[in-house]
Amino acid sequence: MNRVLKMLIAGAFAASLGACQQAESPSEVEEDVAAAQTEAAEGVAEAQADLSQDTMEGQEGTALARAEGEHKIAMERCEALSGDEQKACEDEADATLEAAKSAADLPGPS
Repeated sequence: MNRVLKMLIAGAFAASLGACQQAESPSEVEEDVAAAQTEAAEGVAEAQADLSQDTMEGQEGTALARAEGEHKIAMERCEALSGDEQKACEDEADATLEAAKSAADLPGPS
């Protein structure tokens, strides 16, 4: 987003410096318009890619936080057990956490 804003400001500044109130030829205008459209499209595509990446990272972070919270709860519940039952409960909680971490690393549906 910052990059797009900087590009727009730089373009406006350059345009204001070069504007000697002379009309450009139609071919120059057409080239300038095409270049501006290309830059704008690239800026939008970059912003969308950044947004998509941020969204995916946020979803992954949320899934991991949820899994870690559920793991803590499960481990607390395991303390009500003793001996082999407690160990089995803890192992199951750990396995569930690891499965959730692995699932969070997988790419989501397109």
